[in-house]
Amino acid sequence: MNRLKGRRALLQILVSFVIAVAVNSPSQFIAASGLRASGVFQSPPNIQVNGYTSTDKVQRGRAIQGAIVMDIPGGYHVNSNRPLEKFLVATQLSVEAPQGVKVGAVAFPRALLKNFQFSKEKLSVYEGRVILRFNVTVPASFNSGSIQLKSKLRYQSCSDSLCFPPQTREVKLDVPVVGANESVKRVNSQYFSGRR
Repeated sequence: MNRLKGRRALLQILVSFVIAVAVNSPSQFIAASGLRASGVFQSPPNIQVNGYTSTDKVQRGRAIQGAIVMDIPGGYHVNSNRPLEKFLVATQLSVEAPQGVKVGAVAFPRALLKNFQFSKEKLSVYEGRVILRFNVTVPASFNSGSIQLKSKLRYQSCSDSLCFPPQTREVKLDVPVVGANESVKRVNSQYFSGRR
């Protein structure tokens, strides 16, 4: 019985909070909820997320570049890794590797500063193709014949008038590991040839 009363009280507090936010900051409430001003729900965009490496294999004792690539449809954007508004969620990428394999810091591209209907201030965003790069170093003593890189990408997508709830996407990259004297071939040059 007490548990039921506690749940009702919690529900009342939650509903009161949502109403207070909606009344006091309607643009932020609409932006965070995925609602248009007309009250019609809009689905988030279908953002393609894929992973690539700069060579087909990695040599023991050497480094390889990895990239997570986002293809954002026209008319949408995601917040940059350093959004300028407190209520927006930053784009974040974490990469896990087997023990002994070192993953360097993620290099994020330069963000665009743009105005949107749901904010009075300019926002720091990414649009179109976004490439997040990182280095992976395999030790000379690494025993396995392959490594698996597990990347987790968290982002918040938005249209010109609203933002959607944050999403987390996972991408796994399996990379063969070869001896230091074995040849490797450069691949996926379109993701590693320049800064974006």
